[in-house]
Amino acid sequence: MKKIIALLLAVFSVSSIVAQGVSDAVRFSHNDPNGTARFSALSGAFGALGGDFSAINVNPAGSAVFLNNQVGFTLSNYSIKNKSNYFGTINNENNNSFDLNQAGGVLVFNDYNPKNDWKKITLGINYENINNFSNSLYAAGVNPSNSIDKYFLSYANENIEGEIYLKTLQNSYYENLKYPVQQAFLGYNGYIINPIDESNPNIYKYVSNVPTGGNFYQQNYLESTGYNGKVNFNIATQYKDQFYFGLNLNSHFTDYTHSTSFYESNNNSSDSGVRSLRFDNDLRTYGDGFSFQLGAIAKVTKEFRLGLAYDSPTWYRLNDELRQTLSSRGFNYGNPPNTNLTNTTVDSDFVIVYEPYNLRTPGKWTGSLAYIFGKSGLISLDYALKDYGNTRFTPKNDFQNSNADLSNLLTTATELRIGAEYRIKQWSLRGGYRNEQSPYQNGTTIGDLTGMSAGIGYNFGNTKLDLAYSTSSRESQNRFFSQGFTDGASVKTRNDNVSVTLLFEL
Repeated sequence: MKKIIALLLAVFSVSSIVAQGVSDAVRFSHNDPNGTARFSALSGAFGALGGDFSAINVNPAGSAVFLNNQVGFTLSNYSIKNKSNYFGTINNENNNSFDLNQAGGVLVFNDYNPKNDWKKITLGINYENINNFSNSLYAAGVNPSNSIDKYFLSYANENIEGEIYLKTLQNSYYENLKYPVQQAFLGYNGYIINPIDESNPNIYKYVSNVPTGGNFYQQNYLESTGYNGKVNFNIATQYKDQFYFGLNLNSHFTDYTHSTSFYESNNNSSDSGVRSLRFDNDLRTYGDGFSFQLGAIAKVTKEFRLGLAYDSPTWYRLNDELRQTLSSRGFNYGNPPNTNLTNTTVDSDFVIVYEPYNLRTPGKWTGSLAYIFGKSGLISLDYALKDYGNTRFTPKNDFQNSNADLSNLLTTATELRIGAEYRIKQWSLRGGYRNEQSPYQNGTTIGDLTGMSAGIGYNFGNTKLDLAYSTSSRESQNRFFSQGFTDGASVKTRNDNVSVTLLFEL
């Protein structure tokens, strides 16, 4: 007999972890070119320029280009627009957020001894919100063939933990099970799946309780919040008038909340099976990490500069907290079966706290060049290379399948950033372009990104005020669930950001 369990709010630590996938790894491996307004206006093409707080985040040698002590901060407004297409039905969803995007300071220690080739040492600290996770997406439409029942069946019948016996689902508590078995538990106790023999407690084969022969109306709403922040602790030096060298020690911290609500209904039967259901998932991921960066800038001539920087992998220590709720409405629920329409809810009412785990993101190389037109302007180019296939979760035994997917599905992605600046007395006019390749081998799960930017700045002397606007767009395939039921919406995403930076020379 199926057991509907009502549980009190509690927090448990269990030995297994949420099934993290490729999309989670890509999320924490990707950095947006956020930062100061000048940096954003040039689309982040600062690897050979320096002299900007956010340039330190590209090439740590850039702080040695500063002439004077400076402090500065940046406020940004993030706007994201998602246009979804699910089986021909179009929906639009917008999200706006406002945040402190950057804050930092640098101290310049000059050596005026003409006999000393080491001309300068700089110490800097800079905070940047390298990823703003505020987002919302709504997709709805009529699926002509697939129900979410395939999601629960995939865990019940093809479980990597081995056979899931009916007696386990009848007599266990949700919070005592590993994540894959929890999904089967929800499907069984929510009447989405049935055993092939209800009377045999040792049976481990299951079939769907969702009637076939028609369409399935489905809705999926996603909302996420949070950030991925980074603090650079920087030291850099200038050798003669030609070379700059720098080192960053970086502290990372992240807090990401991802909530989804999936709804499905059908009219495929008037007297049996599931008529409608709603499946809610609330996942919070938080933690911290460490990375380092090395960089150098060379003045080949008075006008021409070259830059090279290496970003180490980021070693994260992450934690997951999950709550799930499944409710359904249908016929023949209970024992004895109720022939009328019946509602049931399997609400864990638990926030499950999983064991911490590690994520190592890929390293990155950035090559840069810039040409300075005296005091009238400049043009700059950055070319970056990152192999997303090197991303890894640990402990390895818990993430064998996920790590195999990372190697098989992800690839090396390049990023091109171009920026230019033209000065008219105290005014500066800026513009930029960037193109970022997909981290996926198929190029469609997340497509290539194209972005443009523009900005303006005014120099008051010891104070500078900069304003920037940047926009980017890319297409992606948003799968509602990771396995079994893998249908999803095609999504066109556009990001529009406005940033304002105030700088003070001390």
